[in-house]
Amino acid sequence: MKIYTLHKSQKLPISLETAWDFLSDPKNLKTITPEYMGFNIISGADRPMYAGQLIQYIVTPILGIKTKWVTEITHSVKNEYFVDEQRYGPYALWHHKHFIKEIEGGVEMEDIIDYKVPFGFLGQLVHPFLVKPKLEEIFNYRTTKLEEMFGTYGK
Repeated sequence: MKIYTLHKSQKLPISLETAWDFLSDPKNLKTITPEYMGFNIISGADRPMYAGQLIQYIVTPILGIKTKWVTEITHSVKNEYFVDEQRYGPYALWHHKHFIKEIEGGVEMEDIIDYKVPFGFLGQLVHPFLVKPKLEEIFNYRTTKLEEMFGTYGK
């Protein structure tokens, strides 16, 4: 089965600590996820991020179908990066690396998501016109929302 990669980066005019405090708090995911996704945290967001943390969500990604999603924070280094991996949910594989680094005038955030779609060949057929555009849309929404919250980067 094919493994796809989505790579996004964004610069924001905020401190490393501000970026980390916001991005590493699972409760803030709802804020940067489109409303139509029906994103709701069920459990696991009651303490600061740590390796081994399990977070359970309900999402409604397509056609109003509610889906349970469980991710584990597998790695976390304060003010540098964290990794979440799907343990249960809509993907055959979901491995999401979040990197944050200080740059002149702010921070650069980088997301690298490696994922596999379910349903074998059928999943691969719908990937280009259903899955990939939906992921792009969600991450573009996040970019816009973060700029609304923290401002636009400009040296």
